[in-house]
Amino acid sequence: MGTLKNVIIAITLAVSLSVLYVFLSGRGVLLSQPEGWINWFFVIVNIAFFSIFIFFIPYRKKLSRLSGSVYIAFIVALYIEMYGLPLTMYVFMGIFGYSEVFQLEFLLTGLLGQDLFYFIFTYIIFPASTIIIVAGILLIVFGWRQIYRARRQEEGKLVTTGIYKYVRHPQYIGFLLLTLGMLLEWPTIFTVLLWPVLAVVYWRLAKEEDKEIEERFGEEFRDYKRRVPGFLPRL
Repeated sequence: MGTLKNVIIAITLAVSLSVLYVFLSGRGVLLSQPEGWINWFFVIVNIAFFSIFIFFIPYRKKLSRLSGSVYIAFIVALYIEMYGLPLTMYVFMGIFGYSEVFQLEFLLTGLLGQDLFYFIFTYIIFPASTIIIVAGILLIVFGWRQIYRARRQEEGKLVTTGIYKYVRHPQYIGFLLLTLGMLLEWPTIFTVLLWPVLAVVYWRLAKEEDKEIEERFGEEFRDYKRRVPGFLPRL
């Protein structure tokens, strides 16, 4: 019964997040606006919304704070370019010799043709990125929820059930999926450079946490570690 309840909650949350993300992305509004359009409302709302998720991670260590800083830098860089100042397009202007600032789609439509590109983006890229982003958010929320409930119910217990039955660091996977989905939808120079940094920081943070938990739980955690991978679940 508990499993069914969690599935219903996950489906409801996934649908709600998908609808919310489509609204926050403003794709229909963005694609219908003239070149050089700036909307600081979308910039602020998106940065504020996606910054909320860093509060699901405890910041007890310097490395934890670093991961939060890189994540926020990624979000700010992405949405300032998406709805504010298209810095990446200034670079492309110089490379391709354009006299005006265009959206990234402009360059790709020149390569693929407008009809083909918008078909690929509308029916493949945007839905795929939305699924990846929502999956990432669900991992962050449910990973945090399970740890929080375990701490309230039984202090000092190693959590190995639910999502943690398949991976040891679902929340870090969630952040990587969340940002990867954004990168897939709207790549920029800064986010392309920041995402590998974010991946390395979370990998180091996971290694550090594994070491601390092993010191605390000993053989119980070593057995769990042998059975359950850190980031990529076994098929």
